[in-house]
Amino acid sequence: MDKVRYGVIGIGNMGAGHAADLFKGATQNAVLTAVCDNRQSRLDWAEQTFGDKVARFSDYKEMYDSGLIDAVIIATPHYLHPTMAIDAFAKGIHALSEKPIGVYTKAVKEMYAAAAKAAEKGIAFGIDYNQRTNPYYQKMREIVRSGELGDLKRCVWIITDWYRTQAYYDSGTWRATWAGEGGGVLMNQAPHNLDLWQWITGMPCAVTGECEFGKYHNIEVEDDVTIYAKYPNGGTAVFITTTGECPGTNRLEISGTKGKIVLEGSTLKWTKLSIDERDYCFHSEDGFKKCEWSTEDITFPSGGTQHNGIRQNFTNHILCGEELLAPGTDGINGLSICNAALLSSWKGGKEIALPLDDEEYWAELQKHIAVSKSKENIVEKTASLDGTYGVAQ
Repeated sequence: MDKVRYGVIGIGNMGAGHAADLFKGATQNAVLTAVCDNRQSRLDWAEQTFGDKVARFSDYKEMYDSGLIDAVIIATPHYLHPTMAIDAFAKGIHALSEKPIGVYTKAVKEMYAAAAKAAEKGIAFGIDYNQRTNPYYQKMREIVRSGELGDLKRCVWIITDWYRTQAYYDSGTWRATWAGEGGGVLMNQAPHNLDLWQWITGMPCAVTGECEFGKYHNIEVEDDVTIYAKYPNGGTAVFITTTGECPGTNRLEISGTKGKIVLEGSTLKWTKLSIDERDYCFHSEDGFKKCEWSTEDITFPSGGTQHNGIRQNFTNHILCGEELLAPGTDGINGLSICNAALLSSWKGGKEIALPLDDEEYWAELQKHIAVSKSKENIVEKTASLDGTYGVAQ
């Protein structure tokens, strides 16, 4: 194989962007050969955009059986991700899933079992965590994981610039419902941030969540969240996110015994202590004086290769074994934090230990799905009619 033939399931906001990029050759050694959507309007868009060069399907299983694709990008509503990936593996098709990897960890583990068997036959599994291509986050991970920051003390991420209006939530019948989407800001907007949080600092061991449901919008699910987490070494973290704050903030600060790193805007500020604070604390004879430090501002010319970087890496992995930047099996980490925060809120603020009890979360989610109300008089809208990503999710 010298080129990977891609199919895309779900050519709405994100899927249209993937399809358009593949069609115009943005990803080397990759070609778009098929798309699938159950909405005729989107298939009409594909016909107008790609002509007869790309096959169109309304049933993804027919696309899998067509023999036209080697790999699939899954860009459908969240509940469908595990099922569609499992079906792809069964057909020997490589699968790259949009985030989140699923809605609840129980289904994701079933998908992982299928992925493990497929991997034995050389079938690849990835997730489109495009923010892992961002050099700022890569540098933060390097600093933390190398030990240059010392032992982790605290991580605080205020990520409140995920603003959405009521019109956004009214743009689809599945949006912002327990039955259709399985969650709100944690499930739709913040999965990248939840992934980066644990990718940089490692997984916490316990989570307490304060999730407010429909606080700023007429929706069933959470649109304002504060998470408090603990790490095995005694470090702590606070994660704050919402879709109801304007203009919002995006500030990530990580403190360790040897300094701190702060990312806000396009500057990463790295403050390095002259001595480990724990050593200084117990050996200094001065009760008030802080140890010396220096600060370095780090900037990069761009935010990385983003979605195309993940596609290129996935393609290279299939063709020549390049290590995956975002293996599909990493998807459960951020989802576990999400599920734990929701479960904690449903349990009145109870601390939830990680790894999560999959069955307990599944049972609680079922209670919310049972009373989830379908939306009426909704006109489906797709923000990305031209095949651009924008801020559609």
